[in-house]
Amino acid sequence: MKELNQKLAQIQTELKAKKSSYNSFGKYYFRKAEDILEATKPFLLKHGVTVTLNEELIMTDPVPTIKSTATISDGKNSINATAIVGVDLNQKGMQTAQQFGAASSYGKKYALGNLFLIDDTADADSTNQHGKSKAVDKIKQAAKPAITAEQMKKAVEYLAAGGDITAIAKKYKLTDVQKNKLVQSTVKSQTKLNEQRDNITKA
Repeated sequence: MKELNQKLAQIQTELKAKKSSYNSFGKYYFRKAEDILEATKPFLLKHGVTVTLNEELIMTDPVPTIKSTATISDGKNSINATAIVGVDLNQKGMQTAQQFGAASSYGKKYALGNLFLIDDTADADSTNQHGKSKAVDKIKQAAKPAITAEQMKKAVEYLAAGGDITAIAKKYKLTDVQKNKLVQSTVKSQTKLNEQRDNITKA
């Protein structure tokens, strides 16, 4: 394993993956998974290693989510790195196969980037959301726990004491009925607070 670590470290140090693609709308160059794979080829025979990519659909609800794994192996040991990308099914101008293909390309690129320490944070393509933010938001929303009856009771008390409803919405997954109940509690709390202020003013 130590020998493979040394080989990977040497590849990470020497590998240079060019940005061969150009985005005419954003006016920037960016690299694709194919660029990274092409850049690794000279190192494969030199170090006696192979690089492979695998994908797995790990989630379908609320959005399809693909896990991409990049692996380097010397035949005995292996080291891998992963990337997880959500498929934005609402992306305009794309058929379903294209939406999955786009997510697959990004997943492969970032898994390879993680394996070979290629930093794309300054790459305009890495900051271009390409519709991914909606998919990420849906995943985050699905990860929230549903609020229990006891927690709902405490939430109402929290709002009655002047608490912020946004804090509750960020922490729990709420149904429309629960949201309406909390909003009503907020309105009642605000009305009561205004009445108290009026009474103080009149006094």
